[in-house]
Amino acid sequence: MMGAGKSTIGPLLAKALDRVFVDSDQEIERETGRSIAEIFASEGEPRFRALERAVIERLSGQPAVIALGGGALVQPGALGRLGDRGDIVYLRVSPEALLERLGDASSRPLLAGLDASERRQRLQALLEARTPCYEQADLVIEAEASEEEIVRRIVAALERLGSASGSEERVS
Repeated sequence: MMGAGKSTIGPLLAKALDRVFVDSDQEIERETGRSIAEIFASEGEPRFRALERAVIERLSGQPAVIALGGGALVQPGALGRLGDRGDIVYLRVSPEALLERLGDASSRPLLAGLDASERRQRLQALLEARTPCYEQADLVIEAEASEEEIVRRIVAALERLGSASGSEERVS
């Protein structure tokens, strides 16, 4: 989910795993020469999702830590395709913490221009719609701890997952 810490935790996790880090939103911006907000404004969410799908298809399957946009996994077929190519980690954060982290959310197309009450309602609606999909991740990590602790939890859980033949791991 936006504000969960993917862009912060991702590079730290990549370093701990000796892998490269790629942020799918940054990759879309690099490839198109436009911000995510500009793509949403000029071409709409469906076009953004098509670009996102293409970038994720190209990036997945390589030894990397890839931060996906908050809506990437809820797109039809995405969870299955990505799950076949690597481990999916969901950084679970409370709605209150997300709101605090996002601030005025002016750079977040799905929340931009909304007042505090509207942002809260929209974020809650997004979480309700997305959480069932997010909860299907290989790892569900409570992500309201220090960055170092979150990375430690993910690395430990990935080690257990690798030795557990793909069984689901819940880490709190």
